[in-house]
Amino acid sequence: MIMFQPLNAKVEAPNYNFSLDAFNDFFPDRPVTELDKKYGKGEEMNDEDSVKTLKYYVAHMRYKFPVLVQVQDGKILDFHARLPHYFLHDIFFQSLVNRLGKQTTYKRTGEEAYYTWDAKPLKHIYSAACTITCFPIFYAVQKGEEEQPSLLQKMKRANSGN
Repeated sequence: MIMFQPLNAKVEAPNYNFSLDAFNDFFPDRPVTELDKKYGKGEEMNDEDSVKTLKYYVAHMRYKFPVLVQVQDGKILDFHARLPHYFLHDIFFQSLVNRLGKQTTYKRTGEEAYYTWDAKPLKHIYSAACTITCFPIFYAVQKGEEEQPSLLQKMKRANSGN
């Protein structure tokens, strides 16, 4: 008789132990010099009206994704992170709920959903989509009341052609 030994293998979730704390350095009103020290000098994407848009990469041994940051006078105004599609929506969304509570607003457009948390003085925006499985698209944090247009507003304006 052949006996089988149980396999003791470590199985990790596809999010690879990603933590929302990875975004703490990118939050509004933080100095951009901290980003330069930790992530290297940001690639300048745009410079208009004393507001620069810089691109950084959050990298780990199993993931790498871009984070766009708007900076004025050396301080971060807002950020937009394009999340990897292999991150699981359920896990990422639950992390946001655990940290911020129930979302303030929810809007569904086609197969894409938008969640907003008005956690004064900041506004957190998360977007996900579903096909066969659900996956995150982006996560952004901005000041609740901004003097400058946010990255999301600028992207929306660029897509509409205005």
